[in-house]
Amino acid sequence: MIRALSSLLHLSNTRSFHIALGLTLLLLAIGAGWFTASHSSATEARLIPAPALDEPMRQAAESEVTVLAGGCFWGVQGVFQHVVGVTSAVSGYAGGDRATAEYETVSTGSTGHAESVKITFDPNKISYGQILQIYFSVAHDPTQLNRQGPDYGPQYRSAIFPASDEQARIAKAYIAQLNQVHVFNAPIVTRIEPGRSFYPAEDYHQDFLTRNAGYPYIVINDLPKIEALKKLFSDRYQTDPVLVLAGRTK
Repeated sequence: MIRALSSLLHLSNTRSFHIALGLTLLLLAIGAGWFTASHSSATEARLIPAPALDEPMRQAAESEVTVLAGGCFWGVQGVFQHVVGVTSAVSGYAGGDRATAEYETVSTGSTGHAESVKITFDPNKISYGQILQIYFSVAHDPTQLNRQGPDYGPQYRSAIFPASDEQARIAKAYIAQLNQVHVFNAPIVTRIEPGRSFYPAEDYHQDFLTRNAGYPYIVINDLPKIEALKKLFSDRYQTDPVLVLAGRTK
């Protein structure tokens, strides 16, 4: 416990507060019924229609990349690390400048950055549209404006940072499609922000869900997303996550 709490000193006051609060309340949550209510990711995850417009599955020599933001990057990274066809999912920052791409600074909410995940995938195994289907179904709630679960601020916004005009076109069409059929109880607020650079986050944020699966924040907010992925996209789920830090010399 002391080692776990010591590692949290690397985190911002906001995130540390949520985890510390979770440590205090977790034992009370089940009895009070709050634990179930807090599992918004599990109760609101749903299998939504596939995009009508998508890139064709193709034989391609190179991988494809996209950057997605949907609240705390711990959970978004954790989801896509378990998706078949994803070869890398790196937590980081997008939307602001290189000089402010640092966790404590981004956490002020004044940098333009969003906590994001750079997803590299094999288009022979999974399409960009299928990536977006998982993103909207499982990884986050796209109707929450400048927040996600317990985290508030523009750094937790729902945003897509397309790597090409084609990705931007598919994302825009998909959002319009989902809004038209009222898949969600409120309009999608996801922003499409092209032409933004991505900057990897600090190592202590990488693979956080896998390395800290017992943290109350992860248990309450993120593990239900993994279970939803397994249930709703069983053919897309892989048991062993594709980790960022795997193989690095400690």
